[in-house]
Amino acid sequence: MKILMAEVNISEGTDLDKVNLIKEELMKEGDLELLDLNSDKDHNRSVFTYKGEPQAVLEGTKRLSKRAIELIDMSNHKGSHPRMGAIDVVPFIPVKDVTLDEAVEISREYGKYLGSLGVPVYFYEDSATRDDRKSLVKIRKGQYEALPEKFQDEAWTPDEGPFQFNPKSGATVTGARFPLIAFNINLATENLEIGKKIVKAVRGATGGFQHVRAIALEIPERKMVQVSMNLTNYEKTPIHRVYEVIKMEAERYNIGIADTELVGPVPVYALEELLKFYIRVNDDFSAEQVYM
Repeated sequence: MKILMAEVNISEGTDLDKVNLIKEELMKEGDLELLDLNSDKDHNRSVFTYKGEPQAVLEGTKRLSKRAIELIDMSNHKGSHPRMGAIDVVPFIPVKDVTLDEAVEISREYGKYLGSLGVPVYFYEDSATRDDRKSLVKIRKGQYEALPEKFQDEAWTPDEGPFQFNPKSGATVTGARFPLIAFNINLATENLEIGKKIVKAVRGATGGFQHVRAIALEIPERKMVQVSMNLTNYEKTPIHRVYEVIKMEAERYNIGIADTELVGPVPVYALEELLKFYIRVNDDFSAEQVYM
């Protein structure tokens, strides 16, 4: 059986009634497995992670998106996480017996559908149609607030949908990619400048790890600063390596790590590396020993 996974990021994390209505629309056919639903009110963002047969995932993502577009108005959205649309980013990830090319095709079909609803769509990662659109960070630069100006520049003509600013829905990024780990480290400080300095030590764009994207965010409710990261290739940059560097950098400023967050599902092989590092299991250990 072919299995595809989707991780849909929507710009709503405070109104849980809306989030539940969107969830109901996603799951109404009963042909998908919801792996995780994470709503963060500081980020004002929810992430739906689910899997199923490729066509079921595609149709479920269409249903979710149509409902979210109806319910979310970006013109009054506020949140600490970067965003540019009601449906912000939609990656499709091969899980079992699905090739990356097949996942790319699903993302293209989804993008065409969303464009037909009046939402400008950009393809990224392995679905990108241009080299300068592979990076989510580059596409989302300036966030929602920069869209009116971008739509005055033909270089920002979307891959699907209208070449005009949609104030209610913003714009969406979608594509196929390698499994990504969303990993956040909460620092025991309210000093955002310290967070930014630590980010520079781990982020690929500033000389850190090539496969780490990171930003520093304030978490006012907890009086903390968060190093919010995407680990884009856990095989080349494992979780423990990033954690240990951030721990060391935090100690330079006499602060500690309060706790960490793994957002959404995590590949079992990434956890295998954690076990090998922290409890020194020998090479005979395999992820196949892990069960639920």
